[in-house]
Amino acid sequence: MCPETGARAGKLHTPHGVIPTPIFMPVGTQASIKGVMPRDVEQDIDAPIILSNTYHLFLRPGHKTVRALGGLHKFMNWPRAILTDSGGFQVFSLSELRKVREEGVEFQSHLNGDRHVFTPESTVDVQLALGSDIMMVLDECTEYPATRERATESMELTTRWAYRAFAHYRGPRAESVESHALFPIVQGGMYQDLRIASAEALLELDAYGYAIGGLSVGEPRPESLAMVEVVAPMLPAHKPRYVMGVGLPEELPEYVARGVDMMDCVMPSRNARNGCFFTSKGKLIIKNAKYKEDPSPIDETCGCYTCRNFSRAYLRHLFLAQEILFSTLATIHNLRYYLDIMRRMRGSILDGRFPQFFAEVRASEFLDPAN
Repeated sequence: MCPETGARAGKLHTPHGVIPTPIFMPVGTQASIKGVMPRDVEQDIDAPIILSNTYHLFLRPGHKTVRALGGLHKFMNWPRAILTDSGGFQVFSLSELRKVREEGVEFQSHLNGDRHVFTPESTVDVQLALGSDIMMVLDECTEYPATRERATESMELTTRWAYRAFAHYRGPRAESVESHALFPIVQGGMYQDLRIASAEALLELDAYGYAIGGLSVGEPRPESLAMVEVVAPMLPAHKPRYVMGVGLPEELPEYVARGVDMMDCVMPSRNARNGCFFTSKGKLIIKNAKYKEDPSPIDETCGCYTCRNFSRAYLRHLFLAQEILFSTLATIHNLRYYLDIMRRMRGSILDGRFPQFFAEVRASEFLDPAN
């Protein structure tokens, strides 16, 4: 651990491999990272863990189908670890199609309008059927902005749901505890005292790891970092801490400096498909005319397959021609870039150089020149 900051390096053990932390998890919402083969994610991007979505897989193809076909790892031919969220955030986003009650949340499928119910117990069962290495409890993701009364009610409901999920997980499903970890989720909106109360209540569960949710929902980034700064030191030092749904490249060291071990975000893959590359010199928008005859790679400091083999001019051509290959090559680069940031941070923590790394990042790297 870095004594000057909260940054720490560790190892997270799962049935499908050891995950060096801090780590960024690529998002494969529907058992697929869009545009990229699992082989690329394993070999070139070298991601030890990816994230998939319980809500989407529940609706299609269905958790029972996945279980019958050998579980999510076999279904998508992915030999490494998988984390699944509970679907709470996706249901939260269906504000006009859901009803939240003490029992759980009733929602309407965005695919065909069918109505379904998620309960704390049922979402555990769905994720067990998927065969997830790390599972999330059902939570209610508080919107931003939210009144104190609203945030309090939501946080307390999430806490009660977490206790029900763990009772189910450790009761009839006790045989699964060793191979499928379950994380509770700290909520409380942008109110520090509510975040503290949430964390204190969830510590009683003695979980394998803890998540901090309800961020990246429209709040200013300083508020998000402030919530993490309050909560992370409260969580057990020997257990993984996961901040859900963050962030931009320049934000990753900020969260690590506050003691975060795990992060995920659709940003690198979504931006890639839209022609935005993340590089050591800032964002590169490939459609710009100045790249039409540019023979250089996207990032000369990057050793990914895309940067080793293709020019900016070729990638611009693919993007403008709307070739599918562009999404593949761009996503490989952006995800590799994110994972390389995490690997560099881990190395700097182990070598006692994280404060210098952090200062350099804040001073120069990831700046966004006009390109």
